[in-house]
Amino acid sequence: MTQLEAARQGLVTDAMKTVASDENVGVETVRAAVADGTAVIPLNPAHANCQPVGVGRMFTTKINANLGRSVTHSGKGDELEKLAIALKAGADFVMDLSVGEDVKAIRQGMLDASPKPLGTVPVYETISRLKGDIPHMDPSLLLDVIREQAEQGVDFMTLHAGLLLKQIPAAMKRKMGIVSRGGSIMAEWMMENNAENPLYTRWDEVMDILAAHDVTVSLGDGMRPGCLADASDAAQFGELDVLGELVDRCRARGVQVMVEGPGHVPFNQIQMNMEREQACCKGAPFYVLGPVVTDIAPGYDHIVSAIGATAAATYGASLLCYVTPAEHLGLPDGDEVHRGCIAYKIAAHAGDVARGLPGARDRDDAMSDARAAFDWDRQFSLCLDPARAKARWLKTRAFTDEAHTDDHCSMCGKEFCAVRTSRRIRELAEKVK
Repeated sequence: MTQLEAARQGLVTDAMKTVASDENVGVETVRAAVADGTAVIPLNPAHANCQPVGVGRMFTTKINANLGRSVTHSGKGDELEKLAIALKAGADFVMDLSVGEDVKAIRQGMLDASPKPLGTVPVYETISRLKGDIPHMDPSLLLDVIREQAEQGVDFMTLHAGLLLKQIPAAMKRKMGIVSRGGSIMAEWMMENNAENPLYTRWDEVMDILAAHDVTVSLGDGMRPGCLADASDAAQFGELDVLGELVDRCRARGVQVMVEGPGHVPFNQIQMNMEREQACCKGAPFYVLGPVVTDIAPGYDHIVSAIGATAAATYGASLLCYVTPAEHLGLPDGDEVHRGCIAYKIAAHAGDVARGLPGARDRDDAMSDARAAFDWDRQFSLCLDPARAKARWLKTRAFTDEAHTDDHCSMCGKEFCAVRTSRRIRELAEKVK
């Protein structure tokens, strides 16, 4: 029985209880949200020691870290190191996007090491198993891979089932065409075979596999825009309409489902995109990449995309896929994974505060109290990256004549510290009373 099927029967699972406790909401609230599909709990029973994590607008916004080796860089050990870095930095989900050799072994290592839900894009392994300079996707093998990954313990899978043959001409009018790796694989197969997307035509078979293992579908956005000029076009929204149909089919089958979103989007279009997905996909949790709000900041795309991600979290997204400083340039190293995670923890939290999620601002208020009291240790314990904050503070103290004092702003100095001045103003105000 999937989490969705249990919820519809009025059953409260252990996973629902854990999510309710973690999110400080009622168990019945969690069950009802899972039952109507506005929340999901990606949790394959075969993923040993995996912690349940809820995704939905009634919960805190979650972040995902993409990991995985490429054919030219990184290996099993490297990805396990990056996994540990991502988890320490606060990633709620991880995805293994590995391609090349030993994909299954790399994924097993990550499943064993990750207490957080793990996702994949099965078509990557499918292509990796095929021979030739330009291997072409084998639909039957793809279904076999989906089954094997489900049996192995994968909690959620990105499947580009909404990209149809009729949408491809519109995508070819774009500046960047199709930038989704999985989406481009599916589109090329359709054009070569003059046939419809096999994931779409064989969707019932796919759902049978996923329902048997309670694997959550993450409906891939194969037509996501790869530059600002391509955002919010006919190709993107044509696919979104099909994703709305597939959401209905997943729910009817008892399969948990969330929907992936853009991409590169101008800031002023983000709210519209979030609201359109919510309407089209009947409130299914929205899982977005960024969005990236400008195309001209290579090396800083973790910042550029976090700006968009904050708006996305405010207006409709439930899960944010991080972007690292290496985006558009190469595979991220450990430090870049860390910076990507922190940037997205900031975006997720800022979005929660902006939408007035109960308790979201408590930590900010506690930080303000600690700052007013010059309680530096408390400040470090509250911040999203304690080690970096403390190291920077110590660097400042090392170059001041008053390194032994902690009762003033680390930037202003004792003489010009506004917080100290405010204390004196309060004392004067009390005397006036």
